[in-house]
Amino acid sequence: MFGLFKADPKKKLQKAYEEKLEKALHAQRNGDLRTHGDLMEEADKIYREIQNLSDGK
Repeated sequence: MFGLFKADPKKKLQKAYEEKLEKALHAQRNGDLRTHGDLMEEADKIYREIQNLSDGK
């Protein structure tokens, strides 16, 4: 019953992942490939965290 109000860490990570991908897309479109690469690397780390949470359940 009390688990209903508990925040889901997977949702928070998913939102952060999507935001990083969107920022990376904008950086790539603006020709800033260094920033694009950095953001994609960060997004990949977040994706691996999401996968670890999914595998743990």
